[in-house]
Amino acid sequence: MPDVNWNKAVWGNSYHWIDAGEEWSTGWGGSEAQWFGAIYPRLHRFLPARRILEIAPGFGRWTRYLLPLCEDYVGIDLSDKCTAACQKRFAGARHAQFITNDGRSLEAAKDQSFDLVFSFDSLVHAEYDVLAFYIPQIIDKLSSAGVAFIHHSNLLTYNRTIGQPHGRGLTVSADAVADLVYRASGTVLVQKIVNWGGEHLIDCLSLFAHKNTFPSIQPVRHTNPLFMAEAKLIKDFQSPYSKLPEPQLTTDAAA
Repeated sequence: MPDVNWNKAVWGNSYHWIDAGEEWSTGWGGSEAQWFGAIYPRLHRFLPARRILEIAPGFGRWTRYLLPLCEDYVGIDLSDKCTAACQKRFAGARHAQFITNDGRSLEAAKDQSFDLVFSFDSLVHAEYDVLAFYIPQIIDKLSSAGVAFIHHSNLLTYNRTIGQPHGRGLTVSADAVADLVYRASGTVLVQKIVNWGGEHLIDCLSLFAHKNTFPSIQPVRHTNPLFMAEAKLIKDFQSPYSKLPEPQLTTDAAA
């Protein structure tokens, strides 16, 4: 199982990070197309945000899109290698800090202060014991109007019948995460159960908040077996725009 030690060994040592994580966005035609086509539309109601906490930013694949949308950013990762890479990559972002943790603690982030807690394509490799540490802390970190958007495994629902595709956590499901949220005085807003790299619904996108933030909301859960088809549409029809070079401003001497 991908426990904390496994994650530290892989992301801090054996994984080479040749493309800084961009390799995982090829199915969408790149991270820019994936962000604007698949992730941002699910978060647009909550962005920009005054303060953002990102859990497991890796080499900053999503950080580059979050930083312009906040006044204060904290990224916490269990890998010193990842922390150092982000510190170097985003050295010019004075409102950002990157911290290494033990894979379980968010103590370095201030309680009741973040308008968005975000993690995508990272905590899918976490098992239930890690999420049991993280989710109560995440809810403690949220501001009075804050929300958390967490991408995690749903592999427990298959009860080990399909192996362990893509290194997903074996002991995590949408139900298990929802239970952790409610037991930590939170409320689930939306859970989207999706396929990843195949037909099996091995992942879940959970959006949640403190129970007092949305006291009368009814949670929504969708099953989306076409998430990879959505990725292909983004790659085929949206990603060409994100590949265009940025226009260069020039001075027209004849003007």
